[in-house]
Amino acid sequence: MRFNGAMLIDLKRYPIHQNGTERDALLAGVRQDLAQDGCAVLKGFLTPSGIEALTQEADSVADKGHKSFSRTNAYFTEDDPSLPKDDPRRQFFERSNAFIPADNFAKDGPLRTVHDFDGFDQFIQDCLQEKKFFRYADPLADVIINMADAGNGFPWHFDTNNFTVTLAIQNAEAGGTFEYAAGIREKSESFDEVKRVLDGTSEKITALELEPGDLQLFRGRYSLHRVAPLTGDRPRYVAIFSYVEEPGMVGSVTRTEQLYGRSLPIHKERAGQRTDTFID
Repeated sequence: MRFNGAMLIDLKRYPIHQNGTERDALLAGVRQDLAQDGCAVLKGFLTPSGIEALTQEADSVADKGHKSFSRTNAYFTEDDPSLPKDDPRRQFFERSNAFIPADNFAKDGPLRTVHDFDGFDQFIQDCLQEKKFFRYADPLADVIINMADAGNGFPWHFDTNNFTVTLAIQNAEAGGTFEYAAGIREKSESFDEVKRVLDGTSEKITALELEPGDLQLFRGRYSLHRVAPLTGDRPRYVAIFSYVEEPGMVGSVTRTEQLYGRSLPIHKERAGQRTDTFID
C-alpha cells in the first residue's frame, strides 16, 4: 500500500501544512501548554487508519528491537558514596529499553511518511520556537520506535536534551501512564523536591494518559518524569522523532552501540563533532 500524509494525519483537525488562522490558533495553544508546564499533547493527531498502519509496521519489525537493561538514577550518573544515602543521586532503579533502529523503517512506510510530511518539521519547530533546529542525521536514530513489554517502564529521570517529540502508537493492556513533575528544577536542582517525587510524597506530579495517535511535545530537561510499569501481553509502541541544534550530528559510537546494538561507519567518521555535552 502507498501511504500519504492525508491518510495518516488528521489534517482537518491539525492543518499543520497550511498557513492561516487555524494553524496560528493551533500553535498558540501548543505554545501556551509548553509555557505552562513544558508539556503539550495533540490528541488524535493520527487518523484511525494511521494508527492501524503504524501499529502493523511496528509489529512487522518488532524482532529488530535491541533490548538493554541497567540500573540508573534520575541523572544517569554513577553512584557517589560521598553523598548521603537518601540523596536522590544515590537512588537507583531498574531500567529496561528496547529500541527499533531507524533503518528498519522504509522511506515509503507509514512512520517515515508522517515524519516526511510537508510541514511536519516546520510545525514542530514553530511550536517549540527553537531557532537552531535540524533533523538528527543519525541513520539509526532519526526516527525510532521504543518498544516496551510487561514489567518494563522508564524510571524517574531528566532528559539530556531540551525537548522530545513522541507519537503514541499502541498502549500496553495496562500501566504505562506518563507522570511528570513540571519544571521541578527550572531554577535549581531542587534535590529535596526530587527526593519527594522519588519517595512518592510529592504533590507536584501530573499523571497523563496518552492514547494511540497522540503527538506529545515535552520539555524534559527541567521536568522529572517517568513511564509507569506495564502489564499484559501487548507491547507498548511509541515513536520518537529526533531533532538537534546543529546539522549533520550523529550519536557517539559507544552510546549508539548501547542503544541499538551496533554502529555504522558514519558514527566513527563524525566522532567528536558534537558541540554539546549531552548524553546521546
